[in-house]
Amino acid sequence: MPERLISAAPDAVIDNALGGWGSSGTIFEAHVWDAYIEAPRDPSRVHATCEEYRAAATLDHRHDDEDRAISRRIRCPVLVLWSAGGPLDTWYAPDGGPLAIWKTSASNVRGHPVAGGHFFLGRQS
Repeated sequence: MPERLISAAPDAVIDNALGGWGSSGTIFEAHVWDAYIEAPRDPSRVHATCEEYRAAATLDHRHDDEDRAISRRIRCPVLVLWSAGGPLDTWYAPDGGPLAIWKTSASNVRGHPVAGGHFFLGRQS
């Protein structure tokens, strides 16, 4: 079903994502916007995107549970960035925020919120 909905109106889906989700609709150059709209015109790309979301809710979740059960942790440094003022600022506040959550899976975690909505663009100082 998600594939059918996205494929039926790729322009509307991309316009909603790029023009909303906390980002200014004018932040993307026209060629970037066009590339984003072109991608979901290919049914195999739409299917791959939907499969990634399905995996996050099923296979990835199971693998995370298995890793936690045997205390397997990420060994490389982890940089966590999230949208300042976005949902991650509030959704995970009871758990200590995004950094606290990642610290349960990795030993070397750093990060901070970034202004810019869902899509981080431009240089940060």
